[in-house]
Amino acid sequence: MLERLSCLGDRSPDMNRTADRPDQDAQRLIDEGNALEDAGRIVEAKSRYEAAIRLAPGLARAHLNLGNALIAIGDAQGAAKAFSTATAKDPEYFAAHFNLGNAHLRSGAPRAAAEAYRKAVDLRPDFAAAQLALGCALEDLGQPGNAVAAYQRAVEIDPRYAEAHYNLGNVLQRLQNLDDAVASYRRALELKPDFVDAHVNLGNTLKDRGQVADAAACFRRALETMPSCETARSNLLFCVSHDEAIRREELFSEHCRFGDEFEAHLRPNWPRHRNMRDPNRRLRVGVASGDLREHAVAYFVAGIFEHLAKASNLELHAYYNHATEDHVSARLRGCFMDWHRIHHLSDAELAAKIVDDGIDILIDLSGHTAENRLLTFARKPAPVQASWVGYPGTTGLQAMDYYVSDGFRLPAGEFDDQFVEKLVCLPAAASFLPAEAAPPINPLPALTNGYLTFGSFNRLSKITAASIELWSRLLRGLPDSRLIVGALPLGERYEHLLGRFRQHGVDPSRLTFHDRCSIAEYLKLHHQVDLCLDTYPYAGGTTTHHALWMGVPTLTLAGRTPAARGGAAVMGRVGLEAFVASDPDDFEGKGLKWAGDLATLAQVRAGLRDRCRQSPTGRPDIIAAALERALRVMWQRWCAGEAPQAFSVAATEAAAQAVRP
Repeated sequence: MLERLSCLGDRSPDMNRTADRPDQDAQRLIDEGNALEDAGRIVEAKSRYEAAIRLAPGLARAHLNLGNALIAIGDAQGAAKAFSTATAKDPEYFAAHFNLGNAHLRSGAPRAAAEAYRKAVDLRPDFAAAQLALGCALEDLGQPGNAVAAYQRAVEIDPRYAEAHYNLGNVLQRLQNLDDAVASYRRALELKPDFVDAHVNLGNTLKDRGQVADAAACFRRALETMPSCETARSNLLFCVSHDEAIRREELFSEHCRFGDEFEAHLRPNWPRHRNMRDPNRRLRVGVASGDLREHAVAYFVAGIFEHLAKASNLELHAYYNHATEDHVSARLRGCFMDWHRIHHLSDAELAAKIVDDGIDILIDLSGHTAENRLLTFARKPAPVQASWVGYPGTTGLQAMDYYVSDGFRLPAGEFDDQFVEKLVCLPAAASFLPAEAAPPINPLPALTNGYLTFGSFNRLSKITAASIELWSRLLRGLPDSRLIVGALPLGERYEHLLGRFRQHGVDPSRLTFHDRCSIAEYLKLHHQVDLCLDTYPYAGGTTTHHALWMGVPTLTLAGRTPAARGGAAVMGRVGLEAFVASDPDDFEGKGLKWAGDLATLAQVRAGLRDRCRQSPTGRPDIIAAALERALRVMWQRWCAGEAPQAFSVAATEAAAQAVRP
């Protein structure tokens, strides 16, 4: 959404009061404060407003101006008190209600903000900025439908309000109404061609529609307008990771460029950490993420954090970078000693807070994905920093010391040159939490159907031209086979997908598309699928785990970039390397082999849940023990003044410390 709105000023005399001497003197002080504000002398202006209030405590305008000064110096809570006093003195004071909403929104209190904005809207229903602000608060409250109505009203009031079109696009994108979101972003850009955030979010929406090349062009346009836009650069990196034509050396170079552009100027100012260098003491471990909610990342970390929370030598502190919380957030909260909501803090403010909190090791769970705080990590607020789970690749930051993974995704010695960080190898990169809504596994459908049904439930942006070409080879080799493609954006017609398959000789009648649906419906779709087909070069992760739990293995092509090895890692952890192909010919050959051995495929299906439970991924206690050991090794090296280096924690070492629940 639009980041924040400016507070309204009031440079007119307060006509609701008689002009007695104290009020006249107070008005003079307010005018002096206004002039000082205009000159950028905010602290002096604040003193004038406070003096005016002492002379005339009932003068609502004085409290409003004080609130504006407090906002300017970063005291949103103090500003809220001043604006609230102004509304009490004059309940019909529109600017005070509006500014009160802004102050509450800045201080992370969206419910109070919405109440203030509603009062402002009641007083001035034709003021588009108030409708926009109300929409922002409603989004923060997790009420996207109501936010849409507020933004649409803002657009009706002022059709040339680019920011309202932009915010409307944002909420429509979150509601998966992608066509209308694209239209809103494009209208915003017609009105304001240099609107960087609109270029970025148009790119994200096009990426969600599978138009990866068009999305990359949007991110590049944003960078042409604002080279310092970290969000555009991160999104571009995520986008080019889907490009089958990019060489791994080029992909790594692009990530290093991120560090050169956004971290280099910060390095001279990295703090001198004063954390006590005791290698065996209790550690304060911070976790920064916007995904500690109903999100794919939570499936991988929840069980591990629940075990780490019991570790006597660790304190876990969450830095949660999202406006809303849900039932998953509530569950995860119990794992952390402190839960800090930090989406309203700047990167510099967050870095200062982490330093003040005395965090010893800071963990990133985002990489170059949404809601990341990489520019906080670039300031090196903790002595030891590591990236884990959220992104299949390097951050490109020298401030990030380690990247935590496993040998299934990153085989020893093969990917060290693809990371700025030093690689830490656990028995498994993470655990996986199966969905409670998962129905039982059913018998192999092909035994009844008489033909093989393939499936893919990855997001549309992963279904590249290379993926379709790979799948089409297999579909042509098995003319009776079918393909189900699910979890697609709502309302799309997918003509471009049908056209691509048709170009590769696959009749569209063999394809079935399914919109995104509830988790229970999505998992039940696996009852129709015999074998999932992985995407390339950005392989599946969460979907591959869900498919395994539903008894469906995934045929995958192991590529030469970290993103291209996700499927190989998942299948390797459950001992199903026979579904991992080394090249396109091998992919086709393995698919044909399994199609000709349905009895064995049925046996694999029936036993997959047991395989999942017995695999490293099914033992969050072992992974937690391994991660705890890894954190201790990282810390001991820092205490000894030693540079980070790659290392592994063996499964046997972790198992000796873990206790099965």
